[in-house]
Amino acid sequence: MRWLLATGLILPGLVLLTLAASSSQLEDRTPASGISFVLHNSATPEKHQIETMVGGVAILDYDNDGYPDIFFTNGARQPSLEKARPGDCNRLYRNRGDWTFEDVTEKAGVCGEGFSIGVAAGDFDNDGYTDIYVAGVNRNILYRNRGDGTFEDVTAKAGVGNRGRWAVAAGWFDYDNDGRLDLFVVNYVKWDPAKEPFCGDPRGAYRTYCHPRFYEGLPNILYRNNGDGTFTDVSVSSGIARHAGKGMGLAFGDYDGDGRIDVFVANDTVPDFLFHSNGDGTFRETAFPAGVAMNDDGHALSSMGVDLRDIDNDGRPDLFITALANETFPYYRNLGKGLFTDVTYQSRVGSATLALSGWGAGIFDFDNDGRKDLFAACGDVQDNTELFSSRKSRQPNLLLLNRGDGTFAPDAIGPPATHRGAAFADFDRDGRVDVVITRIGDRPLLLRNTMGSGRHWIGLKLEGVRSNHDAIGARVHIVTASGEQWNHVTTSVGYASSSQREVHFGLGKDDYVKLIEILWPSGALQRIENSAADRYLTVKERE
Repeated sequence: MRWLLATGLILPGLVLLTLAASSSQLEDRTPASGISFVLHNSATPEKHQIETMVGGVAILDYDNDGYPDIFFTNGARQPSLEKARPGDCNRLYRNRGDWTFEDVTEKAGVCGEGFSIGVAAGDFDNDGYTDIYVAGVNRNILYRNRGDGTFEDVTAKAGVGNRGRWAVAAGWFDYDNDGRLDLFVVNYVKWDPAKEPFCGDPRGAYRTYCHPRFYEGLPNILYRNNGDGTFTDVSVSSGIARHAGKGMGLAFGDYDGDGRIDVFVANDTVPDFLFHSNGDGTFRETAFPAGVAMNDDGHALSSMGVDLRDIDNDGRPDLFITALANETFPYYRNLGKGLFTDVTYQSRVGSATLALSGWGAGIFDFDNDGRKDLFAACGDVQDNTELFSSRKSRQPNLLLLNRGDGTFAPDAIGPPATHRGAAFADFDRDGRVDVVITRIGDRPLLLRNTMGSGRHWIGLKLEGVRSNHDAIGARVHIVTASGEQWNHVTTSVGYASSSQREVHFGLGKDDYVKLIEILWPSGALQRIENSAADRYLTVKERE
């Protein structure tokens, strides 16, 4: 985060787009949802750095009833504080299927302890039930889903505790294609509450959260799944540990089309990482030659959240990253052959985002017109921005609708708040992508999508056999009368969050799909012809 370097007035000479009024087609369903969770950050007068980084959220169907459930992380207790307040822990809510949710935290056994930030959902043991990995300060937690509505803390047995480090995010992917999900942990900086520097007004009128330059960065961690409930730290042998950053966001995808899953890590005020898979268990960091380490102005941005998907329907996954005010939210278009180009301003994403600070991010087709749109959860880093700036700490979220000509139309979403994590799923199974967003000091914002009335869609739930059960890493190509689209299976989306793994396609006026091609992580190619639209299709990998 660029922090105080980005807390002044908006830079002169730049034209900003005026955001449209908040969309009435994204309905706030929070009040009657039954979700009483409030995101706490255990704020202190000392402005501890971890306080501003909370808010990861995961969407998963933990009980396999067909309806996506929600897991919230919470900054319940700082290492410098003796105990958390009653009820201040992570919370799991079961989706009843009618836009109401039941708190099942205690019954499920996932309250946790300490200061949690990020979360990753995935079936690491291939038993058909989604497990939960929680990232936080000085300790991470792996919860194994027993399949009976309860979870078991298997952190110690699995060897994935990440003790003594500050992790912001994590994600599941099968980096060695052995059919088992491996775990990538994104670490931020070295932090000691007893050595928190003073930042803010030199006269002591106010204090702020400090710029990341006051903290030493950390390398990320790659854990290889051994297939027996344990993991091996392969960070050194894989090449991941050679690169220390200040990581926040995480995305997976095959950016160069070589059939191997690569890793993008969004770093805070230092160059971003793009780890290219060499196919032999090692990675090469390629962000600079690919053109995504810094923006076209040569600046390392305060990169927060990220999503990696094909935005322009050319078969190549593109990058959308959130950052701080005065930096814009970069949009890198994939040119092929391992190269990207910065199209942030020509796409009008730059002018729409210059005044905002973004965290959660997502690339989804919200209006089902066959073109993927962009979403950003927004809120300033500081909680007292008004004391030294013309901006506000509390900001609306941003939806950027894809016009289909390479540009986007901005729309302000929801009342201003200090938003953080965002996760995406179809909560009511009506074929439209809904959103849940966390807010510091408040209940989450639960948004029902009613856009794209009359337009068609299809959703794919893939189940691996030779591949990992969740089919994470599978690439999907569809052909309709209107053209072609591409997507892939992932749960790692945005900032410290995890979204539903089903693959969604908006189809516009097309009421059927001519061809579905699935390239499984195992390398198998599966084809399905003439599929009816407006339904969820479960596809099992052929043995």
